[in-house]
Amino acid sequence: MDIQWKEDNLLSIREHAYRYLKELILEGEYKPGDRLIERELAAKLNISRTPIREALFRLESQGFVKTVPRKGVVVSNISENEVIEVFTILSSLEVLAAKLAAQRMDEETQKELDQKIEQLMELEAKSEEHFNSEHIQMNYLLNKSAKSPKLFEILSGLTDYIHMSANMGYETPGRRKESLREHIEIMKALRNKEAEMAEYLMRIHIENSKKAYINYIEKLRDKRNKGKE
Repeated sequence: MDIQWKEDNLLSIREHAYRYLKELILEGEYKPGDRLIERELAAKLNISRTPIREALFRLESQGFVKTVPRKGVVVSNISENEVIEVFTILSSLEVLAAKLAAQRMDEETQKELDQKIEQLMELEAKSEEHFNSEHIQMNYLLNKSAKSPKLFEILSGLTDYIHMSANMGYETPGRRKESLREHIEIMKALRNKEAEMAEYLMRIHIENSKKAYINYIEKLRDKRNKGKE
């Protein structure tokens, strides 16, 4: 495949590199465990290594690739079925975390939540491109608030899956802002010690995230099938 990109707009080159590599991973061109070498990718796409490096960093932040000692950047081994299974697990574990957080709420945690809610409400008025860095921070605060070290450890182990599936779901128009609003409402319920409401809102949030992810996968599959016709 001959790639012809003009490098007079570096931002455009970065975005093209990111989307191109992500699509190859999602379509299976690059299999789990495959190495992604900056030098080779730059030569293949006929661009400098800088946009490749930034694209790989972005893909790693979303869980599509990971850095392995002595191997470098490799494609993550995360399948569609695994992600769906994780949503099933989360429907129990994150709902439990929300319940415990509401029951164990103290003044210090309330202050943390109040501060985060204020930040998110300010962020809500901005464009969706500003939301990227917040998802992991929101989940960290919510899970920490449960004050259950073992549950926190289990949920932390699912971070790659959660982050990747959330970012893929964010490809659905409006989902990013909808998810932000859901997190705000969950945090409000938690700080007010409304356990049942927090459980309900968390369950709805996970279901909506799952639907957005499935919607993205189905659209990607339809696009791939049309390309074969």
